[in-house]
Amino acid sequence: MTDTRYTTSPQWPTACPASGASATLKLLNEDFIVTELPLQLPCGEGEHLWLDIEKNGANTAFVAQQLAEAAGVQERDVGYAGLKDRYAITRQWFSIYLPKGDTPDLTQLQHPELKVLGQGRHVKKLRRGDLLGNRFRIVLRDVTGDRGAIEANLQAVATHGVPNYFGAQRFGFDGGNVEQGRAMLAREIRVRNPRKKGIYLSAVRSFVFNEVLALRIRQGLWGKTLSGDVLDEAGRPTGPLWGRGRVLTTDQAQALENGVAERHAALCDGMEHAGLDQERRSLVASPVEMSWQWPQADQLELSFSLRAGSYATSVLNEILCATEPDRHIEDEAAAVE
Repeated sequence: MTDTRYTTSPQWPTACPASGASATLKLLNEDFIVTELPLQLPCGEGEHLWLDIEKNGANTAFVAQQLAEAAGVQERDVGYAGLKDRYAITRQWFSIYLPKGDTPDLTQLQHPELKVLGQGRHVKKLRRGDLLGNRFRIVLRDVTGDRGAIEANLQAVATHGVPNYFGAQRFGFDGGNVEQGRAMLAREIRVRNPRKKGIYLSAVRSFVFNEVLALRIRQGLWGKTLSGDVLDEAGRPTGPLWGRGRVLTTDQAQALENGVAERHAALCDGMEHAGLDQERRSLVASPVEMSWQWPQADQLELSFSLRAGSYATSVLNEILCATEPDRHIEDEAAAVE
């Protein structure tokens, strides 16, 4: 891959050895159940109406549109903490800015793809990132391969965690968001829509982070700390979310990260000029309360929680090769955050 075109998503290396096993993911919506772990619950008063919603087969933006229409407000008055998968059953909180008038009872809203389970007033709008994490229950069907190899990788993931890659959803179909971001930063295209601009910047930033993490794994550095690493609160190494400002790493860690930045200089320079600031992200995602069972010989059921910003696909990729039905490929809206 060069610094001129980014037209496909690379296959970044895993930390676990390949099990050689495969399975089908999201054959049914109920095979992928996500429950948001909220940062806080509504306090009972305030200008914002918070809604606890279960959606089935709908993406988050679509639900926000339906809520805005039902409440008679603009879509910008609807908030949520994170995007959730479309082909799944997910439970998450939304907020609606309703400072005046009677509070509508949206638990009576009738829609085939969503249910309002509860509502309450709160003093602030829900914004992106306002969540602790997500709880997953995943059923993998048509599992083929060596169960012993699968079990070994499951144990390794539960014990050591997984590479905290940004998921493929972040990069768009065939990695197109990264190429659009490159073209935008190079001023080959002009992006007027603020939402699209944010998506492209996020894709570029996430791509560079994944490249740093992938290089460490290729060099045999998974689970190891380098001289000059910046550690997270759990004492694990972090990687760069590129932007302006002084690089926080030193010594070996800084040399590795600068090497990746030089290889993707146009992207990194563009992010600095776009006004992004240097941040850090843990290189390790640790599933919490992870368990699994085999309901049938060819079915594997997993349960675990992840902190906000980490991807369930990063867990699955360490265990086996999970493939979704073709209908999902082009219209996955975004990652679970």
